[in-house]
Amino acid sequence: MFANPLISVITCFLNEELYLEGTIESVLRQNYQHWELLLINDGSTDQSPAIAQKYVQKYPDKIFYLEHESQVNKGTSASRNLGIKHSKGKFIAFLDGDDVWMPSLLPNLLKLMQQHSVSMVCEASNYWYSWKESSKSDEIIPIGVTPNCLYLPSQLLLYLYPLGKGAAPCICGILIKKEILVKHGGFDENFKGMYDDQTFLVKIYLHEPVYISDDCNNKYRQHFDSLVSSSHSSGRYSQERKLFLEWLKLYFKSIHLSNAEIKGLLNKALFPYRYPLFYNLYKLLQAIHMEIISFLQILQRRIL
Repeated sequence: MFANPLISVITCFLNEELYLEGTIESVLRQNYQHWELLLINDGSTDQSPAIAQKYVQKYPDKIFYLEHESQVNKGTSASRNLGIKHSKGKFIAFLDGDDVWMPSLLPNLLKLMQQHSVSMVCEASNYWYSWKESSKSDEIIPIGVTPNCLYLPSQLLLYLYPLGKGAAPCICGILIKKEILVKHGGFDENFKGMYDDQTFLVKIYLHEPVYISDDCNNKYRQHFDSLVSSSHSSGRYSQERKLFLEWLKLYFKSIHLSNAEIKGLLNKALFPYRYPLFYNLYKLLQAIHMEIISFLQILQRRIL
């Protein structure tokens, strides 16, 4: 393992003129300085490309600007893949154009990577609400497994979203070997927003050793009109999750997955979409069961 490896930081942005400068400055303030920053314009129509170019001119040996042909919008997956293609680092970190890092993020993640000889290191994230409303507290969300542990291939897929119940890592809290990203095909460009991170993460969970840390050196900006919020409020979430699960089913088939526990979790996740009438009946019976239990508890207290 090289003592001072180059880390490629990939930052995709789409109309982030209000936040991009803060994102770039947080990279410049890193305590580990052997990095390159690739700024990928995903079809912006505001002043964010000009902001990016200003930093490229100021730091021509460290910061680089990329865009898609004809400056079109291709989505986060294609933009990150473009960054991966042009990156020179041994390791890759992702920082979207509205999030920020604390100065210790890169050195901490790199230290863990070198100590544990894994393919990817992930840390908790600070869900950053106070940037918008000072009265609303930020919330540190740990990754949903026992922290400060190394997980062998397939283990995390059992415990973390999208098949498990635990919180998945945020993209801004990850360091991964470039060769591993390339080996597993990077990001699936059919997913332009929702589930773009998950198509990449499930491949790593399944095939590679991963270290999970309880450190938190990133701030994941929360927008009340974010992609996830819009997906839920518009009613699209169910369809988007179904598309992802069907993709996952095909992916498992393509690699001849034999793990019965993982396949069982996928079938459980697909059940509401395959058999909606039975699922709705099950949920109704479950609700009635809970009402009966509640009624009996109230009755018991009154009798006693």
